[in-house]
Amino acid sequence: MDKVILAYSGGLDTSCAIKWLKDKYNVEVICFSAFIGEVPDKKALEKKAKASGASKVYIKDLKKEFAEDFILPALQAHAKYEGKYLLATSLGRPLISKHLVQIAQKEKAKYVAHGCTGKGNDQVRLEVGIRSLDSKLKIIAPLREWEFKTREEEIDYAKQNKIPIDITKKSIYSIDKNIWGIAIEAGVLEDPWVEPPKDAYVMTRALSEVPKKSTTVTLEFKKGIPVSLNGKKMPLVAMIEKLNDLAGKYGVGRLDLIENRVVGIKSREIYESPAGTVLMTAHEELEALVFDRAHLHYKKLISEKYADLVYDGFWFTPLKEAFDAFVSKHQDRVTGIVKLKLDQGHVIIAGRKSPYALYSEALATYSEGDMFDHKSAEGFIKLWGLPYEKNVGRKI
Repeated sequence: MDKVILAYSGGLDTSCAIKWLKDKYNVEVICFSAFIGEVPDKKALEKKAKASGASKVYIKDLKKEFAEDFILPALQAHAKYEGKYLLATSLGRPLISKHLVQIAQKEKAKYVAHGCTGKGNDQVRLEVGIRSLDSKLKIIAPLREWEFKTREEEIDYAKQNKIPIDITKKSIYSIDKNIWGIAIEAGVLEDPWVEPPKDAYVMTRALSEVPKKSTTVTLEFKKGIPVSLNGKKMPLVAMIEKLNDLAGKYGVGRLDLIENRVVGIKSREIYESPAGTVLMTAHEELEALVFDRAHLHYKKLISEKYADLVYDGFWFTPLKEAFDAFVSKHQDRVTGIVKLKLDQGHVIIAGRKSPYALYSEALATYSEGDMFDHKSAEGFIKLWGLPYEKNVGRKI
């Protein structure tokens, strides 16, 4: 009997998919669950998968790998889709693809499967990632094939087949969360004129509930990697989780975005990324201190394209690898400390310093001690504008 490796969340869709795959394709179903956010009860999840018909269950806590191999490169690249979205969900999909392929190869499975819908981005990211790593694997997407049109039909199917599900009031929102952020859509959010209700947010407080007094945090970077928070050394996962809690209390990291999906439609998404917003701001400010003008300006072009590649599912591609090489080349200079204030939903720069700083107070000052040669400016300006000098008598 052929095997299929199913990316399994434990929700209604993937629970029903186990039985449906066995009946439709006559396959042995092996489940794989990746934890890149909060880790639920592993034993309960495994028990549920097996009760639904899975022959085996792989459950992996991948937060460390996610932070170090996926979040960190995107942070250093300053990757923000359409200049705003920090790509939390997008970054998790290639990691899941990688482990789906690894398990499929280990189990000598013919198929892999997922629970993505036919109009979302995640189906693209997962399938492009899978095919990039092993094009021989066949991919099954039950939600694009099966007969169920509504959640109620799925619930009836689960009841008829004794599939264990939690039949509770369904949230009006569709939510995807990991340590780098959360994506929220559906319900009243589908009307772009409607302000997001208070209950739409998960990781951040409303401004009416944040502390009235601001707080200051310091972040230390070594070779582009955040290594300490407020003087305390900590691994990247712990720092992200700590900043999510701290910055979330100050309402930092909210985003209401009309975005352009891969499949060609526009969607309205609500995002929260407290830690991501703080770390991205700090890293950008430190690079502004240590990199020259040409490098910084060119990197902005790289950052935009890098974000597009991640969003579009092209993580395992030569171009993305080339961008990684560019970004990492001079991260050894991104060493120093950044001081920030968290205040009423804002991240405010309060100071920065680095042994590699290109800033010179002696050159920049307008006070006593100015070392800049003001006379040199005249010649510079003349040569700088020479190609654009108007001819004598030219009409304006």
